[in-house]
Amino acid sequence: MKLPLRYSNCELRQGMGTADMRDRQTRDGQREGPHRSIGNAQAADTLRRVLYRLIPAALLIALLAAGGWFWWLFLQIRHTASHDQAGPADAIAVFGAAEYNGRPSPVLNARLEHALDLYRRGLAPTIVTLGGGSDPQTSEGGVGRDFFLTHDVPDDRIIAETTSSDTEESVERLAAIARENHLETILIVSDGTHLFRIQQLCAAQGLRVLLSPRETGRSVGDLEMTERYLHEMASYTLWRMHLH
Repeated sequence: MKLPLRYSNCELRQGMGTADMRDRQTRDGQREGPHRSIGNAQAADTLRRVLYRLIPAALLIALLAAGGWFWWLFLQIRHTASHDQAGPADAIAVFGAAEYNGRPSPVLNARLEHALDLYRRGLAPTIVTLGGGSDPQTSEGGVGRDFFLTHDVPDDRIIAETTSSDTEESVERLAAIARENHLETILIVSDGTHLFRIQQLCAAQGLRVLLSPRETGRSVGDLEMTERYLHEMASYTLWRMHLH
């Protein structure tokens, strides 16, 4: 036979007290629930309003910073292009441009002619030609070497670099040639808009350089000049961001 459970008055009071507390917590939670939801919604709405104000401001600041950067860069390129620093050096380095089946393009020919004039003026005893090519039989550096040989520059006065594929690689190869041949000062020949980037690349390689822009030889239209500046600004920016 089961005996009826007996509880003391203290135990009963404790049990009732616990139940009352749960009931109060439930009622309090029910009362606070709507208020908490409203508070969360208000906080989210405030955050959205702040973001809607900050995002346009951040975009505006970014656009102003980018505009300032490219304006400064444009001025640097233009200034460098307009100043000829031709002077005594250990070597003249001609940066490559397109060649057509072993013949220099008009741009490359103008660079080579300018370098030949500097050599004949006695500004440097050695000429370095730079640039590879898509055809293994010909290269920009090789075409430059042939050009100088046909203009009576001795073979032992010409160093032809024929493997680089872009300006950055040409500068790296030029730095190696300078170290191998103990060339302390190099007179750089290229297009005016090209020279600022070359100067910065050379500085990164520890090269001491002078800059001498080649003659354009003809009137350059606004569209072509704009394309040159945009190309140089984009290439230099990507290099500075280590994306090139």
